Amino acid sequence: MKVLIAPNAFKGTLTAAEAGAAVARALRSACPRARAEVLPIADGGDGLLEALAPALGGEIITSRVEGPLGAGLRARWLLAGRTAVIEMAEAAGLRRLSGVKLRPLEASTRGVGQLMLEAARRGARELIVGLGGSASNDGGAGCAQAFGFSLLDGRGREVAPGARGLPALTAVFPGEARARLKGVRVTGLADVRNTLCGRLGSARVFGPQKGAGPREVAFLERALLGYARVLKDSLAVDVARLRGGAAAGGLGAGLAAFFGAELDDGAAFVLRKTGFENRLARARLLITGEGRFDEQTFYGKAPGAALASARRLGVPALVVCGSSLLPAGALKRHGVAGVIESGLSPRPALALERAAAAALPGLLARLGLPV
Repeated sequence: MKVLIAPNAFKGTLTAAEAGAAVARALRSACPRARAEVLPIADGGDGLLEALAPALGGEIITSRVEGPLGAGLRARWLLAGRTAVIEMAEAAGLRRLSGVKLRPLEASTRGVGQLMLEAARRGARELIVGLGGSASNDGGAGCAQAFGFSLLDGRGREVAPGARGLPALTAVFPGEARARLKGVRVTGLADVRNTLCGRLGSARVFGPQKGAGPREVAFLERALLGYARVLKDSLAVDVARLRGGAAAGGLGAGLAAFFGAELDDGAAFVLRKTGFENRLARARLLITGEGRFDEQTFYGKAPGAALASARRLGVPALVVCGSSLLPAGALKRHGVAGVIESGLSPRPALALERAAAAALPGLLARLGLPV
């Protein structure tokens, strides 16, 4: 019996590969005859490089860039022929601020632009940028500045980093970026469908996750609205209501405006590139999951996309997670045959392995699968 184990990263605790390995060990213990295939998946957020590297090949490169608050750090990216994969969270992610007070108005995407520029200089002509896990709310302004765009205030000076500098923005000029972008195609992989501005926009929905209080959320909304107006005036691109524009603190909107990027569904892109459905069609069971399993899982997240594929192909599916907030009715509606929760633990891989080993025999028997 073949079992496809395809987890997303458990944010802040386990990579997708670590989670998959823990479940595979549990499956071997519970069902020695089962053949496990571990396939890490992602949706543009944490774990994108890990998910795409086996499919695309190439080389993982480490470059020194500016972090979200300006300090230097080393960020990884993938170069496969003339295609580069950049995980924005490597340079401007919340995980880069571990143990540091969050500063949602100052955090910048400048390091992401530096990675994009490095990739272009090394010959990449397709830049795939994963959008998720960001610490920033600058709408991609820092990314654009690092690539060579000029974002100027009323006195002709470059605006300050982060969202705090956006209200001063009056004009955008291509600068050196025009020549650097010649022959380069950019794709943004979004893990959300929200627009840049509005009730379900970047500031109001995602600002609090990055440390923004009510006053800062109101500031961010005004700043991003004004930013969108300047981009429309200077670049003739309207991103205020662009679907997916809110991704990564508005970086999705910035990539579309400055780089002419298409915003793709990150989960669908990864599943397509990794051959997920072909692998799933040969399996008798899918085990997917992530750290927190809730309704948001089904709004652009990789495990939600994996579960939708399993329903379509008639493959039973189980979910492993740190915690689940979904009632039985919702699980049935989404085709989830069972949930295994590992809870909080100082040793998350061991906790997941033990929880899965304890639950799998009963779940497999209930599904009529051999134990």
